[in-house]
Amino acid sequence: MAQIIVVTSGKGGVGKTTSSAAIATGLALKGHKTVVIDFDIGLRNLDLIMGCERRVVYDFVNVINGEANLNQALIKDKRCDKLFVLPASQTRDKDALTKEGVGKVLEDLSKDFDYILCDSPAGIETGAMMALYFADTAIVTTNPEVSSVRDSDRILGMLQSRSRRAEQSLEPVKEFLLLTRYAPNRVKTGEMLSVEDVKEILAIPLLGVIPESQSVLKASNSGVPVIVDQQSDAGQAYSDAVARLLGDEVPLRFVNEEKKGILKRIFGS
Repeated sequence: MAQIIVVTSGKGGVGKTTSSAAIATGLALKGHKTVVIDFDIGLRNLDLIMGCERRVVYDFVNVINGEANLNQALIKDKRCDKLFVLPASQTRDKDALTKEGVGKVLEDLSKDFDYILCDSPAGIETGAMMALYFADTAIVTTNPEVSSVRDSDRILGMLQSRSRRAEQSLEPVKEFLLLTRYAPNRVKTGEMLSVEDVKEILAIPLLGVIPESQSVLKASNSGVPVIVDQQSDAGQAYSDAVARLLGDEVPLRFVNEEKKGILKRIFGS
């Protein structure tokens, strides 16, 4: 049976879709057959970040409604043969997702995949709650600022009370913190919360810290998950997060301000 992982947050714009694409790609590159599903019905951005927007014919809602089967709707990644994308519909609303329909799709995918990543919309509306409901593991994505962390705390409450595991009194959803857009120099000046601040507030294990990086925007615009760019700090940080998700012990990087050497101080970076 596949592990169902939801990438979620309370606040929009924190990097969930970027993180979903990167983590799914990282798992597939490690040899695990992985599918990533876009739950953001009506908007649909995952296919853009994965670089497969021109190949979308059928979508998640078509499969739920019986208008297409999974083989027709799944898009195989061109970079990694163990990675697949199930895109969202741009023309339906979030009420098109039903618990029975989503459950059936996830059950069918579980027979053939090692990991199912659910790229959740922000907040607690229908699409987000549907992605959250079936999760075995939740990656709570937040920026190091107060409103984002507070909203993530609300999501943790939902995971503990509204998930299928909570309803059926099963082992709780495994919760991990992914801290994105982290800038140590801004932490130093008090503009951002520190890693320790966020960990203290949310009190869940830290999966990774993704630095604020131009490489994320560059990757998104080119339709390539940033984890593929292993020359970038963000790509390396996502690789570290995937390794930790798989149980490896990897030290944190990119959490301290880089000290400039004497040549950089004299001549600039």
